[in-house]
Amino acid sequence: MNEQENNNNNWDLVIRSKSSFFDINLVDLWKYRDLILLFVRRDFVANYKQTILGPLWHFITPIFTTVMYVLVFTKIAKIPTDGINPILFYMSGTTLWNYFSSCLSGTSSTFTGNAGIFGKVYFPRLVTPISTIISNLMKFAIQFFLVLAVMVWLFLKKGEPIYFGWNWLLIIPLLIVMAVLGLGLGIIISSLTTKYRDFGVLVGFGTQLLMYATPVVYPLSFIADKSFKWLIVINPLTYLMEAFRFALFHHGTMSIYLFYSIGFTFVAFFIGLMMFNKVEKSFMDTV
Repeated sequence: MNEQENNNNNWDLVIRSKSSFFDINLVDLWKYRDLILLFVRRDFVANYKQTILGPLWHFITPIFTTVMYVLVFTKIAKIPTDGINPILFYMSGTTLWNYFSSCLSGTSSTFTGNAGIFGKVYFPRLVTPISTIISNLMKFAIQFFLVLAVMVWLFLKKGEPIYFGWNWLLIIPLLIVMAVLGLGLGIIISSLTTKYRDFGVLVGFGTQLLMYATPVVYPLSFIADKSFKWLIVINPLTYLMEAFRFALFHHGTMSIYLFYSIGFTFVAFFIGLMMFNKVEKSFMDTV
């Protein structure tokens, strides 16, 4: 009898008839860390598998985007850049924005895009969106290296000052918050798209609109006296973007509202986890 009880306590997987709404087993993610790394490699390689330039597109895209922004918003629209060199202003903004938008769009299709895999084998479903966050982090690192290279080039070429200070310590926490926000909003949308496919269609369009409601191509100080300022102020991405530029260049708006962005991020992440946990148990019936 004792031997039978010991065997019953050593199961690798326990199947229960019911589970709590808050029953999120994050420990399983560590057990499947090899699978996360496999998905990260798959995502990174698959994007450029049959391209000529491959990962060089990570450099080409922000360079051409920055050139276009400098031409349109600086040369034509005459929008100020808060004392930051326009090239660095737009390149840093697009680098951080590309990371967030890639995380959001990648995680928002977790269920619909991986239904074939989910229906065949068990693994924690959070493995997929987390691998998307990590693979996009690798792309961010490449583009951030480009920003640093341009900073050095402008220093050697034009004498543009490079600021190194304690503010640089903010970059990693800000990046973590941006990743968590993209993950939280992404899995909320992913949970909703299992029943309402309209949300999946709106992601691309909504992300483009959200960019213009975020200080990516203009500083926060530029809209200080605008009638639509409230729309920018309530956007949690606003203060993350401004804090990122402040950390890099010691210019920009660094305010206490950054805590609002952090609070919003973790509320969105918590809601996303709850919705994800609920939907993953029955989404195969609706996808």
